[in-house]
Formats: sequence, structure tokens, C-alpha cells
Amino acid sequence: MVLLAYLKSLFILQLLMGFVFVVSGLIINFIQLCTCILWPINKQLYRRINCRLSYSLWSQLVMLLEWWSGTDCTLYTDQATVDKFGKEHVIVILNHNFEIDFLCGWTMCERFGILGFLLYCEGTRFTETKHQISMQVAESKGLPKLKYHLLPRTKGFTTTLQCLKGTVTAVYDVTLNFKDNQTPTLLGIVNGKKYKADMSVRRFPVEEIPDDEKECANWLHKLYQEKDALQETYNKEGKFPGPTIIPHRRLWTLLNFLFWATLLLSPLINFACGVAVSASIAIRRLIGVTEVKKTGSSYGNQEAKKQN
Repeated sequence: MVLLAYLKSLFILQLLMGFVFVVSGLIINFIQLCTCILWPINKQLYRRINCRLSYSLWSQLVMLLEWWSGTDCTLYTDQATVDKFGKEHVIVILNHNFEIDFLCGWTMCERFGILGFLLYCEGTRFTETKHQISMQVAESKGLPKLKYHLLPRTKGFTTTLQCLKGTVTAVYDVTLNFKDNQTPTLLGIVNGKKYKADMSVRRFPVEEIPDDEKECANWLHKLYQEKDALQETYNKEGKFPGPTIIPHRRLWTLLNFLFWATLLLSPLINFACGVAVSASIAIRRLIGVTEVKKTGSSYGNQEAKKQN
């Protein structure tokens, strides 16, 4: 385990992983550009291809969290909600307090085969300064103050919901926190540090959410008050209420990364080996040329003078 932790901290390995992600991203984006010719011919095929290409790129980041870091993710929700995962189109509302909250959201989506859309109603990541400003706005509008969240921006949510009516069947509210007051960072993930994430998931059918824009906005404000109460409970008890479920990791993210790593690193490694062999041969020849018995002077050597 100590050796594995040491290997994960090596800059050269992290550099190679970054190389794979960046170059594979450029290749995927180029292929996506080429698929534009399919749009006027077959829109459904165009969407399917681009969905899989996007997955091939995004899942590399999920692999970083799941397999490289080994971060654990536990769901607090009921089985009825879990049974609907991956079987409907939804909007996921996730609190935006940590650097890797989007990765945890992606991880849960990937484990149920639905890696895709998330919505941050707060509009930006939580900081103390932003929170103070946000609560001043809440006070000026006569809204209840939040302790652990910023005031949600209702316009974006109501517009999104209206535009996706008929496609989206539910809204999933997700509140994320980490055990032992951990403050996870992307750099920590890259260095292979393991975190323990807890996620409370609640499902709200779209038909239960008001259609009227003002009433929908009030519904969202109430939702964030409930999220604040959940956060308070977690801080006191170290867990969310309700049963827990730990979805298993899928191999697809790891296999996808190994495919790109093999494809992109093989020629790079072969080139490096070729340079190393060439350099070794050149150095050996240079040493051979400068050996004393081959290049030494014959001054004072009587036998050499006779031969001459």
C-alpha cells in the first residue's frame, strides 16, 4: 500500500495521465466535428455517436476518482428511488461546496449508466464571502436565510424545467458531504488521496412541481431550506437520515482509460526507448574512441619507434 501511494504521487505518472486526457480529448473533439455531416442526414445517429464520444472523455475523470483515488461514495435514499435510476430523464440539483462535487455527481450517474446532466442552482461555488453577500440579498427580499448554501437562482431552474417539460419526469435533489470534515481537492485526487463521500438523494416527480414561475421559484427556495436542514443534521450526526446504498464501480471507466493510454502512450514509450538505446550506443562508441590504449601517445615507447 505504501508503494502504491508512492507511485500515485510520482509527477511523471500524473503527467502521463494528463497527456492521455488532453490528447484523447483533442482526438474526440475532432471526431465530433467530423460527425457534423450526419446532422442533416440522421440526427438520432449523430446524437448517439456524440453521446458515446462524450462519455469516453468524461469517464476518464470518473476513473480518476473511482480507481486512481479509490474514493468511496455512499447513497442515502430509498430503494424505490434507486429502482428508477437510469430509467428516466431527470434534472439533478447538486450543492456546490467542494472542488470535486461535480465528480461525485458524475460518479453516481456513471454507476447507473446515466453519466450526463447536472444543475447548480447556486450558480457558483460556496465561499464565506459569497455567502455573506447572498444572505444580504435574502434579507432584502424577505427570504429565509441559509446557513450552508447560497441563495438559489430560480430563473435558470424555472426556465430549464419549462423547456424540458415532457422530456424530464423528475427532479433529483442531491446533498453532498464528506466524512470527518474532509475538504477534498482535485490535486488530492490526482495524488491518489482517498475520500469518503455521502450523498442524500430525494426524488420529486415533475407533476408535483408548480408550473407557475413564481410558485416554482418558491418551491426551489423551500427545497434549499430543506437542504440546509439536511446539512445541519449531517454536521451533528455524521450522516444523513435514511437507508444507505453503495453502488458498485463499473469497469467501463477503467477499460476506457486503459484503451486511450495504450493507444497514446505506446508510440511515446517506443520513441523514448529508441532515444535511450541510440544515446547508449553513441556514448559507448565515444568511450571506445577515447580509450587510452587506442589514442595514447607513443612518446618514449622505443618499441613503437622501431616499428616506425
